[in-house]
Amino acid sequence: MRGTVRWWWVRHAPTLASALAGWTDVHADLSDRTRIERLAALIPDDATVVSSDLSRAISTADAIAGGRLRLPHAEELRELNFGDWEGKTTPEITVSHPEVSASFWRNPRSASPPGGEDWEHLFLRTSGYADNLSDSLPGRNIVAVTHFGTILTQIERSAPGGLHEALKYGLDHLSITRIDRSDGEWRLINANRQP
Repeated sequence: MRGTVRWWWVRHAPTLASALAGWTDVHADLSDRTRIERLAALIPDDATVVSSDLSRAISTADAIAGGRLRLPHAEELRELNFGDWEGKTTPEITVSHPEVSASFWRNPRSASPPGGEDWEHLFLRTSGYADNLSDSLPGRNIVAVTHFGTILTQIERSAPGGLHEALKYGLDHLSITRIDRSDGEWRLINANRQP
């Protein structure tokens, strides 16, 4: 279809962080040049590239953009803000917030990280941005380099079963999740495609 917008959601390159880094700005490890080149070859040459405004997404997007049109970085595409959990490991969170963390990891809509963002806010800010950009670029390919939770929100809106089904997907670093928007409807094409 002429007005179909094809979204190529790319999870940023890995980082050296061993703790949660939602809004914490950690750098990406771009040393696997072969994998990055394979990823760049998989995305359409005519795509428009956008990224979250965190450096791990920016540097990954810059590494795969080539001569493609590059849009300004978007805060709306950031990862979930983990609040008090930023910089902490899962075992540390389990000790400091046992009930909240257990509930959150089972179903992010059931609890929020203390001092952080709830899942609904992440879903709405990411979806609002994707809707607006889709409206302004009908019929285009859009590559969005972003984060695990951010991509999960878009799987949630496009796959049968909603969040419950979306949580079953693994999303490796430098993987592609393809989601199309046509006539206002979102449809998951594939998830976690490896370069």
